[in-house]
Amino acid sequence: MHHRSRTPGPKLLGVAIAAVLGLGVAVPPAFAGPAGGPSADADPVPGLVAGSDTAAPQLVTGLAEAAPGDNPAEAARAHLAAHQDRYQVDTAQLAEAGVERAADGRRTVRFEQRHGGIPVFGARYLVHLVGEGAGQRVESAGGKYFTGLTAPTVQSVPDEVLRRLAIGAVQDPAARAGAAAEDHGLVVLPGGAGRLARHFTVRGSDPAVWAAKAQEVFVDAAVGQVALSYEVRAPYPLGVPAVAAAAAAPALEPATGTAPDVLGRPARVNIGRLPDGTYQLVDLTRPATVTTYDAAGREVMDYDRTLPADAHPAASATTEFPATTGTSGATDAHLNAAAVYDFYRDRLGRDGIDGKAGPITSVVNVTSFGEPMDNAYWDGQKMIYGGGSGKYRPFSVARDVAGHEMTHGVVKHTAELVYLGQSGALDEALADYFGNAIEVTSRGIPMTDPRAALLGEDLCRTGTPETCADRRLDDRRSTAADYIGAPAGVDNGGVHLNSTIVSGALWDIRRTLDPLLADRLVYRALAEYLTPLDDFVDARNAVLAAGRSLGLDRAQLRTVAGAFDAHGIKDGWQRRIGVDSRPLLRDLSTESVTPDVAAGRWVVATAGKGAKGSMAVYGGAVGGSAEPARLSPEDGRSHSWPATDGTTAVWAAMGPGADGAWGMEVLARPLAGGPVRSVHRGVNQYLGDVRVSGADIAFLMPDHATGRSGPAISRDGAPAVPIALPEGHAAAALALHDGLLAWTESWQVGERTVSAPTVYSLAAGKVVAQYVVDDANAGAGTEVGSTRLAGGRLLWVETPYDRTKGSTIRSGALDGSGVTDLLPAGPRPGSGAGSEPRRIAGLTASDRAVTFAEAGRRATGGTKNTDLPKLWQLPLTGGTPERMSCNRGGQYFPVADRGTRVVWLDATAGRTDLVVRERAAGTC
Repeated sequence: MHHRSRTPGPKLLGVAIAAVLGLGVAVPPAFAGPAGGPSADADPVPGLVAGSDTAAPQLVTGLAEAAPGDNPAEAARAHLAAHQDRYQVDTAQLAEAGVERAADGRRTVRFEQRHGGIPVFGARYLVHLVGEGAGQRVESAGGKYFTGLTAPTVQSVPDEVLRRLAIGAVQDPAARAGAAAEDHGLVVLPGGAGRLARHFTVRGSDPAVWAAKAQEVFVDAAVGQVALSYEVRAPYPLGVPAVAAAAAAPALEPATGTAPDVLGRPARVNIGRLPDGTYQLVDLTRPATVTTYDAAGREVMDYDRTLPADAHPAASATTEFPATTGTSGATDAHLNAAAVYDFYRDRLGRDGIDGKAGPITSVVNVTSFGEPMDNAYWDGQKMIYGGGSGKYRPFSVARDVAGHEMTHGVVKHTAELVYLGQSGALDEALADYFGNAIEVTSRGIPMTDPRAALLGEDLCRTGTPETCADRRLDDRRSTAADYIGAPAGVDNGGVHLNSTIVSGALWDIRRTLDPLLADRLVYRALAEYLTPLDDFVDARNAVLAAGRSLGLDRAQLRTVAGAFDAHGIKDGWQRRIGVDSRPLLRDLSTESVTPDVAAGRWVVATAGKGAKGSMAVYGGAVGGSAEPARLSPEDGRSHSWPATDGTTAVWAAMGPGADGAWGMEVLARPLAGGPVRSVHRGVNQYLGDVRVSGADIAFLMPDHATGRSGPAISRDGAPAVPIALPEGHAAAALALHDGLLAWTESWQVGERTVSAPTVYSLAAGKVVAQYVVDDANAGAGTEVGSTRLAGGRLLWVETPYDRTKGSTIRSGALDGSGVTDLLPAGPRPGSGAGSEPRRIAGLTASDRAVTFAEAGRRATGGTKNTDLPKLWQLPLTGGTPERMSCNRGGQYFPVADRGTRVVWLDATAGRTDLVVRERAAGTC
């Protein structure tokens, strides 16, 4: 990750798929435990923490059970088998994933769960052993083990199809062009019955989009659908050989020298002497060789994955290194890498970033497109530092930044936290904590110093440390008051935005307890207790369990618990975030599929708990209390894109049919129950935008001959018939109501793209209204979308490509006789004249009201909840918009029911919930 990335970079996915239901990578329900935290008399360390979506416990502590033997893995496996009634773990599904040996002799045996021999994504179960030989015993155990997995283990979609789908998940054409997908094989995504997927890492060749990042994409191998996708900053698997920075080390002899730091002050450096009598920044005094390269302003992408063939460590003819060694940042990088190694080895007993004395390599003074790169990151193998600019010093000057970034490497070699949602925020929080601890410890800064809590405060050339700091760990943020409800498409679900909630709690522990004890406590939790899919509450329990194993007394453990309490990190914290909407269905697996509602009945698609764990369609009553009913069959296909008219649900199914051929099928079923009916099946066709109104069902169907898509209509159960469009025309954004079908039609006229909201009469079989917007050309025109039929009018949104201009909501008569501006272009709602223009991301309407989703703000200084999309409502006849809901997090895909009632997807509670409000909240 980039250290200063408080706002997301170029988005590779329009909206990323957050997770599989119950997977836990977005924000899963907290595990069982006391809602208010431990009382004064209660044991702060829970003896048993139940798992989520599994019969296996998340954590069992307070054990002292014999597990004799000289092989820790065999002893741990025998213990789990002997207590199968406690753990509900099938040891035949466990593969040894390594043994972590602590400095005090403790061993943590890591097992990876396999389903039919296939790894289960993020599923690790840990057993902690103390003692030796015949006196060896189990102290605690736990992690993520998913019971009840029944997903298929045989791939049914060809490899090349899955690869194309993985690359196709990158929606930005510039990013997708030239992209390649590295195949990591099959995995099972947990949650319910599980989901067989193929894992790819997608990277491209365009440095403007892909520099220092990649996309992890998991494609359902049974139905051919992207199941999970998220951005990563360090896409290199652990099996990739480390950078051969120390290849020249055998020819070097240890030496010492002097080099100026960034500020020109002389510093003693450990260096290496070459046979020709010259010297390089290669420190041979530690088991882990520390090497520093000066890129001398070369492009950052030249150092992607490896080092250029002509790259050499920073050099000097004598032991007195030149001034450029300081101005480039090389001296500081060299000293900081050694300080990070010394902290982990001397204070925590860890032999380097990988725990095996692997080389530590740094590259300083890189640029991006010839411009200064104000950033630093760990690329999975080495440190990369920008060379600074007029505003910033070389990024290697900040020891806490260096420690933060290299700690990401430690996390990768221990807990392997998934870089998404709460688990990704934990990754960032641990990097925050240790980066800060490394600096204050090595520089002798007391915890009482006002600057002790700052991160990156040394980077700026001007200004105070407080204004320069990228983060501060004493910001007192808590879950209930400050959690930013970002979906996966924003900062990977808030990995940076929410990190200081946890790192602040850890810093408070360090400030309150002895710092050395706190560092050992947090490190033990990371190295011995955390697993890839853990959330904030899991982190609390892991730290407390580590405290018990370290021998903290009850008062100290209560201090630790109190720090987490103060930051709202306790079971059920999501329920303490105030919302003014009513949930209809909690914890959906994605925020990328629009729900629908009509006549008080809703439908939505989410990854269900059926036979294959694929996307399924569910429905329920807005005012009902009954459990949602599954509408789609459990046939191994993915069912999504649902719509309803309040009586019938329709949707699209994707996957192999009964004949084995891959394709898509439009299905329909009465909401009251009854058989599922096939409306249309297209082999190797991609169908979408399904709509229903009474006996009419419409959808978009591609024309393979022209590559264009157009509407098709099925009336009264008859086979679907395409609606002919003029040559070269295409349709999108269907709306269907009372015998009228609307869409946005587009076509090329020379270099211009012409768009036109269009109304088609099913009875007359012809277009009855079309409003042409013909000023679109080469990125300087207008985007037209969100066509809707409501109140006897056609509605649509016009948004200029020029971001300095705002969106307009327009209303046209159904006979084409005229247009009015329902909401003229203006400033962002509530921001006042002259402010940021209003940009609309989606529109819905009933016979009384229009509700729109404003696009998220382009945040400066870090994304806040106020920057995330919000919903606004105004009368169908026009007027001043009011906030639909005061929920503070992201609000997506509104759909209107009767009157002013609106259903939408809401991320406020740190997960994606389907919610409803009866009327606008007004002013928030």
